[in-house]
Amino acid sequence: MEIAVRAWPSQSSILSGDDGLKERPASSASQASYVVNERLQELVKMFKERTERAKEKLIDPDHSDDDSPTASPARAPTPPPAPPEELKEEEMEEQQPKPRLCCKVTPPRWIRALLHYRFPASIDPFTNLVYVLWLFFVTLAWNWNMWLIPVRWAFPYQTPSNIYLWLLTDYLCDLIYILDILVFQPRLQFVRSGDIVFDKKDMRVNYMKTFRFKMDVISLVPLELFYFKTGINPLLRFPRLLKIMSFFEFNDRLEGILTKAYVYRVIRTTTYLLYCLHCNACLYYWGSAYEGLGSTQWVYDGQGNSYIRCYYFAVKTLITIGGLPDPTTLFEIIFQLINYFVGVFAFSIMIGQMRDVVGAATAGQTYYRACMDNTVKYMASYRIPKDVQNRVKTWYNYTWQSQGMLDEQELLVQLPDKMRLDIAVDVNYDIVSKVSLFQGCDRQMIFDMLKRLRSVVYLPGDYVCKKGEVGREMYIIKAGEVQVVGGPDGKTVFVTLRAGSVFGEISLLAVGGGNRRTANVVAHGFANLFILDKKDLNEILVHYPESQKLLRKKARKMLTKDKKPPKEPAQVIPPRTVTPKLFKAALDVAHQKTGLKGTLAKIKEKINKSSVSLQPSMSSSLPPLSPVSPVFSLDPEREANAMSPTLDSSTLLCPVSHCHGDETLSKEQGQVEGEVAGESGKKKEKRKA
Repeated sequence: MEIAVRAWPSQSSILSGDDGLKERPASSASQASYVVNERLQELVKMFKERTERAKEKLIDPDHSDDDSPTASPARAPTPPPAPPEELKEEEMEEQQPKPRLCCKVTPPRWIRALLHYRFPASIDPFTNLVYVLWLFFVTLAWNWNMWLIPVRWAFPYQTPSNIYLWLLTDYLCDLIYILDILVFQPRLQFVRSGDIVFDKKDMRVNYMKTFRFKMDVISLVPLELFYFKTGINPLLRFPRLLKIMSFFEFNDRLEGILTKAYVYRVIRTTTYLLYCLHCNACLYYWGSAYEGLGSTQWVYDGQGNSYIRCYYFAVKTLITIGGLPDPTTLFEIIFQLINYFVGVFAFSIMIGQMRDVVGAATAGQTYYRACMDNTVKYMASYRIPKDVQNRVKTWYNYTWQSQGMLDEQELLVQLPDKMRLDIAVDVNYDIVSKVSLFQGCDRQMIFDMLKRLRSVVYLPGDYVCKKGEVGREMYIIKAGEVQVVGGPDGKTVFVTLRAGSVFGEISLLAVGGGNRRTANVVAHGFANLFILDKKDLNEILVHYPESQKLLRKKARKMLTKDKKPPKEPAQVIPPRTVTPKLFKAALDVAHQKTGLKGTLAKIKEKINKSSVSLQPSMSSSLPPLSPVSPVFSLDPEREANAMSPTLDSSTLLCPVSHCHGDETLSKEQGQVEGEVAGESGKKKEKRKA
């Protein structure tokens, strides 16, 4: 509560104001001082109250109070801020719920979930786990009737002292039957003309038209009304066994959920056999009671646990172990004959069904063993070395243990294309999406590529690819490591690639004009790789030209990034050294003085004359030279220096210097060779003369 403060603009207002004071001093000065002191005390009190409230509300101590109605020129000093620890403690105290007079108990989370659960208007019988759980309770109720009705009819376990417990359990099972008919079954979705129906009325009408509805209604026929006439006879509950369709549906739904359904199939088949023995034990006790307990050697003598002893007799009879007492009366003989026939028939069916269940459970392993045995037999017939055989066996063992199958494509080939894509995306998309080469590509292109990937396992030391091989696949590491090796010994490790890395894309995309492998890649340990074939990739990229351009650009960039600077090509014929000018001038002076020319100069003149005479005929027969064709130099000195005699008389190889500085080889035949040979003959004759 805030106390209003009044201001006094003048002394007269203080004197004349009615402030409710009953006793005042006599003089005006004393009265004024008394009022001022009183008001100051009130201001100090209000400041203290405001400070306490600020602490309680955790208001910033630097907050301005100018707008407060209690503001005045004389302000009290602001108290120092509380330490952070104290503030935290006060804040936690405020956040804690205030104690109440009555205690409130918080229910567990599962109870609150049940309270907030809203029953669905329609139920999907194939994917709804709540419906599968409900079928489990219906199956328990059906098994109660299936197993205990024969026991209560044959054995004296239902007595007047425990009859209320038996009836309570019976009616609880009947309640589960009624809820299944009224609540769950009319809400099941169904397919009509390819459409899933969700309408309540349509679902209810569809259930009432099925054969299952008729069986469910018959199973609840109230034959218990005859209890008033015949007494409590468990056989009157026999119609409850007609609820067997719920049992079969529960088996189908549970097998669809379990990862190892064959385990449940084995348990269910064993239960069938135990139930046959259970019924036979009940019939044996009923026959013994009909003949009289202990009346003959064949019947039950009434000693020990009746159910266990009768069950033991049923096992020996149905499995035909032998060692049974011989029947003496006609009833006993007929009963034993029926037992033998039923035992042989039922037991053979159970053994055959068990064989089918176990065979279906181990079909994959049987296929794996058959493939491995055939491969080992093939290698032994061709005398393959033992080390290669051991590596093949290791590959089979590791592939089966890591994948549970030899080829994943065989498992998915029966599925539609859309479902294969969904499975491939869930399994492989996280790995492929991390590959830097495919980042930025069309998402649908990556999806199409996922369907073409093949998983292959490499053993430690296996060469994934070798340098110089023709590249037809691209590799993506799914698990494990591979190493890029090289060097003089071929064992130097340049880099180690791990999961998510890709290699072989340069050869696959044919960047740089070739598709040869540029390095050796070896598996460091057991490596699981995805392989994408070149043909499959080209078929995909046809529909995605933008992604194709992006992939080629990235691959070209990766190629130029690690490319070394090109070396200068080695020259086959080294360039001729330039003749010094001083030496060339001395040769010219010597020629002028002697008047003689060397043999090479005479050959050069003959070549010039022959080239001039052959030029018109060659120009008419040969096509015009292209702009890039070599042009012969007409400098006599350079040609003289370029000529070189050869030992072959039919061809002269002349490296001719062009304006671009290149060197070519020219051939001169025919008349030039004849003239050179004639000139040399004349010189020999002159020497002889």
